[in-house]
Amino acid sequence: MVSPAAHPAFRTVASTQSEMTEIILPNDTNTLGNLLGGRLMHFIDLTAAMAAYRHSRTHVVTAAMDHIDFIRPVHLGDLLTLRSSVNRAFATSMEVGVKVWSENTRTEEVLHVASAYLVFVAIDGEGSRQRVPELRPETVDELRRFDDALRRRQHREAEAARRKQAKLDTGPQQQP
Repeated sequence: MVSPAAHPAFRTVASTQSEMTEIILPNDTNTLGNLLGGRLMHFIDLTAAMAAYRHSRTHVVTAAMDHIDFIRPVHLGDLLTLRSSVNRAFATSMEVGVKVWSENTRTEEVLHVASAYLVFVAIDGEGSRQRVPELRPETVDELRRFDDALRRRQHREAEAARRKQAKLDTGPQQQP
């Protein structure tokens, strides 16, 4: 039997937070000795998925990487710290924010290097969408991120409708 506490009606942002730290090794870098952008995106996706899983307590899949800012390079030997939390939960999806810092291990300088927003969908073992608990923001900053997440969702939906209409307007594409 599953306890009611395992599936609460809501969760807090704090209960979804996740943190991951990696050391940047030669295999993670480009010819300039900087972290590969795709490798950073992989780390971001993993950290965000952990927050989405903590919120939904079921399987989650990445539906979109809504936005990513690469602010400055990350160098070979740096420590990379990623922190994530759910910004807002909808019926079956969640927006997760991720913030990334690098730490120079010799100078101890810590710099904000990237930020991203991702959307995850909760699914069961057969791939069907699952409802997720409501998210209750508790601080002013959490409430701001909660409100901003709704605006980003509305923008994504408007853009999806625009692309769908553009596809209908152009008709079937002919192969060369």
